[in-house]
Amino acid sequence: MGNSKEKLNEVNETLKNLGRSNPNAMKGFQKFMNSVKSEGALSTKMKNIIGVALAVSRQCEYCVPFYVSQALESGASKEEIIEATLVAGLLGGGPAIMYAKRVFDALEDLT
Repeated sequence: MGNSKEKLNEVNETLKNLGRSNPNAMKGFQKFMNSVKSEGALSTKMKNIIGVALAVSRQCEYCVPFYVSQALESGASKEEIIEATLVAGLLGGGPAIMYAKRVFDALEDLT
């Protein structure tokens, strides 16, 4: 199993543990997340692509595989994901560009 798949499993396990610890808070968070990610003025695919860019710009090692996976599931191409990564690099500078490695790893592990 690739590192990105391991990270996704860790994310899911953490969310489950938080749900067991505080079900009301996690139900509220899940409701908020579902509401934000549903189709609207922006498609779910576009929202997930934005998620990739923000994950890169924030350098969140768990968020990158989560949003790459979500973007792929919602129909994003590798090219769209890489372009979003470049936009994050444009605004985030060298550290964000270096995080492109994690995006490439996630694309390899998850496709």
